[in-house]
Parts: sequence; C-alpha cells; structure tokens
Amino acid sequence: MKIRVERDGLADAVAWVARSLPSRPPVPVLGGILVDASESEALTISGFDYEVSATVGVPATIADGGRTLVSGRLLAEITRALPAQPVEIFVDGSRVVITCGNAKFSLPTMPVEDYPQLPAMPPHAGQLAGEVFGQAVGQVAVAAGRDDTLPMLTGVRLEISGDKLTMVATDRFRLALREFTWQPDESMAGAGEVAVLVPARTLAEAAKALGTAGSTVELALASGDGLLGLSGSGRRTTTRLLDAEFPRYRQLLPNEQTSTAVMDVAPFVEAIKRVSLVAERGTQVRLEFADGGLRLSAGGEDEGSAEEELAVEFTGEPVTIAFNPGYLLEGLGALHADRAQLSFTTPNRPALVKGVDGEGEVVAGYLYLLMPVRLPG
Repeated sequence: MKIRVERDGLADAVAWVARSLPSRPPVPVLGGILVDASESEALTISGFDYEVSATVGVPATIADGGRTLVSGRLLAEITRALPAQPVEIFVDGSRVVITCGNAKFSLPTMPVEDYPQLPAMPPHAGQLAGEVFGQAVGQVAVAAGRDDTLPMLTGVRLEISGDKLTMVATDRFRLALREFTWQPDESMAGAGEVAVLVPARTLAEAAKALGTAGSTVELALASGDGLLGLSGSGRRTTTRLLDAEFPRYRQLLPNEQTSTAVMDVAPFVEAIKRVSLVAERGTQVRLEFADGGLRLSAGGEDEGSAEEELAVEFTGEPVTIAFNPGYLLEGLGALHADRAQLSFTTPNRPALVKGVDGEGEVVAGYLYLLMPVRLPG
C-alpha cells in the first residue's frame, strides 16, 4: 500500500474513529484502526470492537492499494501532531511508514487477517436535520447514567411513532426528554411504535460529528438484530443496542403544579455557581421561592455559608426546595434558552425545568425533570 493524503482530513478522520475505540481492548487488534486503500480512489479509516463501528472516507491519491492495521491510539496522536503538509503512507513489510514534511514515523502493523469484518448498515429508517439531531442528543444525553452496572440507565431511549421521534434519558436523579419531527421512510409506516435503547456515549459522539448545521443525518435501524446505524457528511457509525428494560418514566412526569417561577437563565446560573462554592461535593443548594423573588443559600455553620437573592416572576404557593447544584446547572445549560420556567408541586416531588421564548411562552418539545434533595430536619 502506498498513498498520499492531506494532513487535516486524515487527522480529523483518525481522531473521530479513535474516539470509538475501547480504552482497554480485550484483544490488541480491537484497539487498531484499519486503513483501507483497496478501492481505486477511496481511502477509508475504520474501527470496530464488536459493539461500535466507525468509518469515514478521506480523499487520497492511491499509488498502490491495500489494507493495514495499526494502533489507533498511536495513529491518532501522530496524525494530530504532524505539520500542515501532505502525508505519505506506505507499508514496508511488517511496518507502516508515515512521512510528512521532515517528520517520519515507522509503526508496527497488526495482523489485518485477525480483524473482524465491519458490520453492514441496517435497513434505512429515515432522516432528520443534522442540527436538530445534534442539539437533541446533547439535551438528552446529559441526563444519562454513567454506572455500567445499571445498563438500562446508560442509554438514550429512542421512541419512533410516525413522524415523531422522542429521545429520553435518566439516571434516577434527573430525566431529560426531547420530542421533534423527522422524515421516516415509507417502510416505517406500518411498523407502529418502535422503541430502542442506544448507548448514550456512542450517540453523543456520533452527534458531535454528524449533528452540524445544514447537514442531514440518515438513521438506519434493525431492532430485531439489535443494531442502529447513523450516517452523514461522509461518516457512518453502527452500535449494538442495549438489551435492557428502560424505566417507565412517563409516570414520573407531574401532571399538575402548585407554583411556577420564571427567571433569566444567565444571572440564575451565575448565582448558583457563586452560592455552591461553599457546598461540599454532593450537598445541595437551597432555593426559597416566594412572591417577588428567590433566595439561594448553601453551606452551614460548620463550613462556609453563602446566600444570594434574585428577582423572579413567581406565582403560586411559596416553596422551599433543594437541588444538587451540578444537576441543576446542567439542566439549565441544556435548555438553549435565555429564560427558564421552574414548576413545582411539593418540596419532595420532582421539579420541571423548561425554556421560555422571547414572547414569554414555554418552549415545547423539551423538558428536564429534577429530583430534589431532601432538606435536613
């Protein structure tokens, strides 16, 4: 194999594929990146660990075709550090040589014959705007769990019903839900309601690469085979679906409220950050809502204490409630709105956080549910 490729395109492709590789592969070849120049004018960079696959095409001049497998971590570090000049790659026996400007690297290859066959894309299910996809995944994945011993909480649930697509995630302490329209294929018309559970980390990585303004994301699905595919902008990825039962979350959503508060997000965020400076890790920030304003406080006599007051639009019964400040800040950041509405039932019941538009209307399609922290006494 002997090829010539632009440095930026190669580095971007390798970096994206490398992010999908396991940090501790069970066998060395699964930590490798496959460089495939077997087609006449197409260079593909791929990775696959039996759970997630990632493939991207890169324009290249191919003098001699072929395939080689090298350490993904090392290749990503090298391509990121190369000077801004064309890169030449060729295989010399059991080593691959990379030259760029005055820099030259020689890496050992892995046995390409031991590398698993990349999975084919599942049947096409529909498409959606890349910007909508990227924003929706970001808004929902923030609430996904990170404890692998509870796999049902580490995923994002995708619910498809006609032209409506719902994404939801929860880690038991908060829940995020986003609904939007998409363009399903005709083949989905008779499928009824379809629900699958996608690993949140994989979905978030795909959204960063595919969820750009002006792009289109193609969604492919074989729920019976437990496989989801996403493609766009010359990149494609597949992931095994999680075989776990997602919690029955709709019963958690409150259908009534006793009080609501509307405030500007930016000063609210800054006040939370200041007050929580004295809150030890895992402790709460207390919010006291009443007519005319909000009082934030944290800490106590044994450690530092802080309090701050904000003007808010408040209606209903006064309420004192406490939250994990990190979870509250992440929810406010996911709104993508200048103003927020918090609605409550009781201090021990979940609160809802929603965006408010410039005309004072609640933004439909996204909500962030947050469990309160029990107040002492």
